[in-house]
Amino acid sequence: MIVVAIIGILAAIAIPQFANLVAKSQEGRTKANLGTIRSALSIYYGDTEGWYPTTAANLTDLTTSGKYLQNVPNADLPKTANSAGHSATNTVVNAIADATAGWYYNNGGASANGWGAVAVNCTHNDLRSIVWSTY
Repeated sequence: MIVVAIIGILAAIAIPQFANLVAKSQEGRTKANLGTIRSALSIYYGDTEGWYPTTAANLTDLTTSGKYLQNVPNADLPKTANSAGHSATNTVVNAIADATAGWYYNNGGASANGWGAVAVNCTHNDLRSIVWSTY
């Protein structure tokens, strides 16, 4: 009986932690994908002698012939205690809006975030309570 009780206690502790680990891995993948897009934009900027893609739609220029990216990766925002969550998508938009998720691309000229900046298109917090769109 004691062994069964100990196993039950350990299972009660481990199962919630497992769900949290899945969310952490999805967040980590999204942050890595964001870094990949930013790196591709930096290379594109160098190749075009100081120009970024002019619109979010032109962000697909990064995937032309697979020179910079094979495809625009997904932003996978899991449901956590800090976030309602979004489904994985590679949509690129020009304005931060929680309804669509995906990526935000600033093509509106110089601003606080700078022209050519890419962020996660979400104003929810990640597991560390940091707003996604600040990355």
